[in-house]
Amino acid sequence: MSWLQHLPVLPVVIPLVAGAVMLLFAESRRTTRTFIALSATLANLAVAALLVYVANRGLPEIWPEGIAVYLLGGWEAPFGIVLVADRLSAVMLMLTAVLALASLVYALARWKRMGPHFQSLFQFLIMGVNGAFLTGDLFNLFVFVEVLLAASYGLLLHGLGAARVKAGLHYIVINLAASLVFLIGVALIYGASGTLNMADLAVRVPGLDDGDRILFEAGAAILGVAFLVKAGAWPLNFWLPAAYGAAAAPVAAAFSILTKVGIYALLRLGSLLSVSGAPAPFNDGWLFGIGMVTLALGTAGMLSVQQPQRLAAYCVIVSAGTLLAALGLGGEGMKGAAMFYLVSSVLATGAFFMLSEMIERTQRFGDNAIDVSLESFGLDDPLDPDRPDEVVGIVLPAAMAFLGLSFVSCALLVTGLPPLSGFVGKFMILSATLGTAPLEAVPASTWALWAAMLGSGLVGIIALCRMGMRLFWSSDEIVTPRLHLTEAAPVAVLLLLSMGLTAGAGPAANYLALTEISLSSPRIYIDAVLGNGLLSSPSNGAGEPE
Repeated sequence: MSWLQHLPVLPVVIPLVAGAVMLLFAESRRTTRTFIALSATLANLAVAALLVYVANRGLPEIWPEGIAVYLLGGWEAPFGIVLVADRLSAVMLMLTAVLALASLVYALARWKRMGPHFQSLFQFLIMGVNGAFLTGDLFNLFVFVEVLLAASYGLLLHGLGAARVKAGLHYIVINLAASLVFLIGVALIYGASGTLNMADLAVRVPGLDDGDRILFEAGAAILGVAFLVKAGAWPLNFWLPAAYGAAAAPVAAAFSILTKVGIYALLRLGSLLSVSGAPAPFNDGWLFGIGMVTLALGTAGMLSVQQPQRLAAYCVIVSAGTLLAALGLGGEGMKGAAMFYLVSSVLATGAFFMLSEMIERTQRFGDNAIDVSLESFGLDDPLDPDRPDEVVGIVLPAAMAFLGLSFVSCALLVTGLPPLSGFVGKFMILSATLGTAPLEAVPASTWALWAAMLGSGLVGIIALCRMGMRLFWSSDEIVTPRLHLTEAAPVAVLLLLSMGLTAGAGPAANYLALTEISLSSPRIYIDAVLGNGLLSSPSNGAGEPE
């Protein structure tokens, strides 16, 4: 057996082993821990790139259809644990790996000192996210989501500070409640269908009798609510701005991908259940309405805040609302366009969170929320001449120019203005809404989405211009911040990747269009997971998805 056949399990094993090994070293062994963390994250990035290659049918001799299936312990699906890497999973793994590397490098400047076991918790967070994108059954989706949540609790509370602890406790309570709902939904689905393997579920659901079908619908509806909480959808997202706004900058940047786990779950399960008619939370009308309200309230929230990091948190909500509304509206080419926007928004908000913390250093000590960060570290005034440079970095050449240009780039990206990838993503979504229908036949819901997305962009640029003017031009007490190169470089790399996504929009859009085709044709996924001879036969009451 070639080692390449183990590729699908490596995104789970690598961060798990790295996180566990780092626990064996004392906090004083920071160099060793840093070496392990960087090596694991780079290896994770390499594996994700290989899986993207595999999903693009790069290894036909092993996985002819480009769907990498890994059976843990050799147990065949649906009886054993199965990991599946298709186009959708691969692109999400790649996005996670890029964001993780950028956040980790940023944290190496000083944030790793926030509290014990930061590096291990960070690796466990990545393990949970990767597992959620790879798992082929609902129970292990629940397990991996719990792993990432447990790690996120620790990361969010790292560094202390009253605001952070308060926001963290709200975050923990809401997510524990959502996890309970998740588990209830999974239990009902298993009781009705007798399986939790998602591919097997797609086969069995059409054959359920009326009683079991009602129980299944109830379970799926409850499960959908849990996914919407994870996705940051209204009215279950009130915790998000406070939690993300209070988190340490590299932690908040890494959290940019967490709401997308909920979006991914809705996409995956919605695709597999579409054959038999998706239940309510996966239904187009529900998602569209919830997405529109989320988008509107997230946009209003951008106008209401004064702190850059809280503004970035509202950008995450706007991104979630845009995705839910777009996926709910549906249409040919919509899923591919939404995925392009998802990738762009994660890169942009990840960079924005880290940039926000650096920008706040331009304000004099005590003027803004950087007090929270300094309190967390137990540090003194950053302008104190007795303060060691190793704590706050050095004054990089043209630091203010870098911060200003980066802020403008983030503003263009999150609001969807040309010429960066945010504009391309929004343009693709709006183009997909029209399709080939004549203008007089375009439904009102389409125009409503147009108005919401364009209005959101306009309001967003007003909010960002107002904040930019306050931070860079309206204060007489701006100081040139001291930055570590390891803090500036990750932001620059994420923004350059966004620019690269604009330049390579054609190939990226083609890959994501093929991803949409595979989601629209779940038969290939089902066959790959269940294998020959393991499909539930029609004689057993099961249907045949197309």
